[in-house]
Amino acid sequence: MVRAGLRALLSSTDGMEVVGEAGSGEEAIAVAARVHPDVVLMDLQLGGGMDGVTAARHLTSDAGEEPGTPGPRVLVLTMFDTDADITRAIEAGATGYLLKAERPEELFAAIRNAASGRTALSAPVADRVLAHLRSPRPALSERERDILQQLARGLGNREIARALFISEATVKTHLGRIYAKLGVETRAGAVAVANEQRLLP
Repeated sequence: MVRAGLRALLSSTDGMEVVGEAGSGEEAIAVAARVHPDVVLMDLQLGGGMDGVTAARHLTSDAGEEPGTPGPRVLVLTMFDTDADITRAIEAGATGYLLKAERPEELFAAIRNAASGRTALSAPVADRVLAHLRSPRPALSERERDILQQLARGLGNREIARALFISEATVKTHLGRIYAKLGVETRAGAVAVANEQRLLP
């Protein structure tokens, strides 16, 4: 239904032509290789299989194209606006990031900007990006970074202690400091914030 609505909206707009559509990341890559679009509107959540970020990374690389031939511009159109989602999409090569709540005029302008190679961000997304850049990254000690890295691998306290040749009590102490510095209360929260703020290698 969303794709049908977008197709109708875009097809009625001067200077734009919908040349294909896809319901999965894999299908998007195949369709793009066949029709060579200028811009791909990509959601992040595509059901089973490849997600939108992986598909975007593939589309914006030279994969499947002749060497040196640029892929299409990818404009993310989604309802997810977490720091982690925005960061992953931009790192994957997305030219822009829009929320589905945008007005049609904003979508049209973003597509035209993307086609010209200019960045297009929803106002709330731009605000988040700027806030993220302005906020200082937590200062973790080298040992805290080591523990956080083991945490991200899914290790428990005892396993972390063995891996780093320290006691479990020391691990717990460092975890408490890590939680406080990152403003979280759980292991999963610590890993999520660490990924968002690129604190992990």
